[in-house]
Amino acid sequence: MAKEINPRIETSPERKLVGTFMVMSLANYKVGELWKSFRPRRSEIISTVSNDFISMVCYSPEHFVNFKPTNEFEKWAAVEVSGFDNVPAGMETFVIPAGLYAVFQYKGLSTDNSIFQYIFGTWLPASGYSLDNRPHFEVLGGRYRNNDPESEEEIWIPIKN
Repeated sequence: MAKEINPRIETSPERKLVGTFMVMSLANYKVGELWKSFRPRRSEIISTVSNDFISMVCYSPEHFVNFKPTNEFEKWAAVEVSGFDNVPAGMETFVIPAGLYAVFQYKGLSTDNSIFQYIFGTWLPASGYSLDNRPHFEVLGGRYRNNDPESEEEIWIPIKN
């Protein structure tokens, strides 16, 4: 990473999601497959709160403690909704609990992992916060462009004092 990125610290309210997920690891990363199956079905979801997509990851509490590229996690492709009425067949619901987050404004390729190396290797150890055991997610809004260096997204990292 060429420069330091300072996040805003925000308490997020509970968020209700509808989408699909796959269990994967960094060694067996199937995120393209996940989004290819979800995107065409997005219009089936009613009561969305925005046009944003949510890319969410649920890690086990030990994921980063004993990190290996083969550690598995749940990766979600979803949208935020106001309620769980009429969930399309084959889709799942998830509630992200309210909590404190470090929110990073990121511009660049989604395949460039240097932002996460910075967050976990530099920013978090120096921040006075520790990682909380809640979902991590990215908000892929109107400025998000897959595989485009001008793409923008928000990266939400769960933290605690």
